[in-house]
Amino acid sequence: MRYALIIAGGSGTRLWPMSTRRLPKQLIPFIGGRSLLQIALDRLEGLLPAEQVYVCAGADHKQAILEAVPTLDESRFIAEPMGRDTLNAVGLGSAVLGRSDPEAVVAVFTADHVIEPMQDFQRTVAHGFELAEQGQDTLVTFGIKPTYAATAYGYLQLGQRIGEHGFKVDCFREKPPQDVAEQYFAAGPNKYLWNSGMFVWKAATLMRCIEKYAPENHASLKMVSDGWDMPWRQEMLSEVYPTLKKISVDFAVMEPASSDPAMTVAAVPMDLRWLDVGSWPAFAATLARDEADNAAAGCNFISHDSSNVLVVGDDPQHLVATLGCQDLIVIRTARATLVCRAADAEKIKDLHQRIGRQLGEEWL
Repeated sequence: MRYALIIAGGSGTRLWPMSTRRLPKQLIPFIGGRSLLQIALDRLEGLLPAEQVYVCAGADHKQAILEAVPTLDESRFIAEPMGRDTLNAVGLGSAVLGRSDPEAVVAVFTADHVIEPMQDFQRTVAHGFELAEQGQDTLVTFGIKPTYAATAYGYLQLGQRIGEHGFKVDCFREKPPQDVAEQYFAAGPNKYLWNSGMFVWKAATLMRCIEKYAPENHASLKMVSDGWDMPWRQEMLSEVYPTLKKISVDFAVMEPASSDPAMTVAAVPMDLRWLDVGSWPAFAATLARDEADNAAAGCNFISHDSSNVLVVGDDPQHLVATLGCQDLIVIRTARATLVCRAADAEKIKDLHQRIGRQLGEEWL
């Protein structure tokens, strides 16, 4: 049977101060009144029955997620005691689904993407399911057609065609420097695609790959899976999960599998609008802009002699006004206000760490 697993963890530190530990980015209703998690769930409507869609996220956000998404049944929430990177999140989800359905085919998505149009997305995911179902040794990833020479994304180097809709992935390329990114972009989408972080595989296939390439993680994940329906599940999770090696599924499985002659790693291109909403400039791309390239959300905004300014607030009755400002980000919440140059948006993560050290975690 086909399933979807939405990974909804992550701290969203580059979206501080709107994204906090109590209300992480995937739960903020800041895109047309909907959260990124709700958008991810809505995007699957009609592709899979609701009872075959699961969410994996931190246990400390369980109640907030269930309240924010009333259509998500508690039985379809897979709780991590803590974040241990994507290998363990997808491994836990696949192990749990594979335990109840040995023939489970799992599509993995994240709760921080805006993807349009939905019909094209669903059609492409269906092609991915078909590829993954063809054999026991196939891992499928979805690649995004690059629109510019990005340095913030990894790349998939494509090889020969696989069927009508896929390509063999010859190599995973890490986030490149600017000159290399320009080479990848110039080579065209038949040679390089952005790595989207979305996948499809048979649950049993992924678990065999984890056993082969990351055996220590596999042993612990199997222990958790074997005890999933036991009354001591939470105690076991709390004991075992923190010991798991923290590593991404790209490093741990997809990269070694792409060079393993016994495996097939296939990429299905997604030629559509895709935004990874992990930073304020990325969020700005979801908004309409005025003639001076200014954008705002969640508050009243007046600009005078200002250009390329992003203003986001959490109070529609609050006014933010700018005068003579260029290339600026202003994020205003009841708890904290951030002002930074647009070019420094990636450094918000460093600022977030400093605030935690100097003022304490209650400000995060």
